Amino acid sequence: MDLSSLKPAEGSVKNQGKRVGRGQGSGKGGTATRGHKGAKSRSGYSKKLGFEGGQMPLQRRVPKFGFTNINRKEYQGINLDKLQELVDDKKINDTIDFETIVSLGLARKHEMVKILGRGELKAKIKVSAHKFTATAQKAIEAAGGEVITM
Repeated sequence: MDLSSLKPAEGSVKNQGKRVGRGQGSGKGGTATRGHKGAKSRSGYSKKLGFEGGQMPLQRRVPKFGFTNINRKEYQGINLDKLQELVDDKKINDTIDFETIVSLGLARKHEMVKILGRGELKAKIKVSAHKFTATAQKAIEAAGGEVITM
């Protein structure tokens, strides 16, 4: 190995493309491929997001309707059959809290969790979540478990 055999690592050097606006001798001087005059030829030009050349943009053509409640609380739902599956896989044994739910990837740490009533729960577990449906709460208590609202 010597200095003549050195070369950069594979994929580390990218082709820089054509250098425009670097004088007449380069062959890409003058208008520098931007055409003549107009806003697009100027430096600092930027087209508005969603601009369609003066045509009425899609964002304004489509009718708007309905109501969006800014105070709405979004919950990440977890069903009873999923809890039973976790018990069967021995991922949880007697308690499941928010930290466990996040570590298992069922919800993110900033989300709120709601336990839903689909499926059946045979295991006796202590479940803590932000909210429970009535059927889920009954099913957990019927299996001998405990419900803790955070």
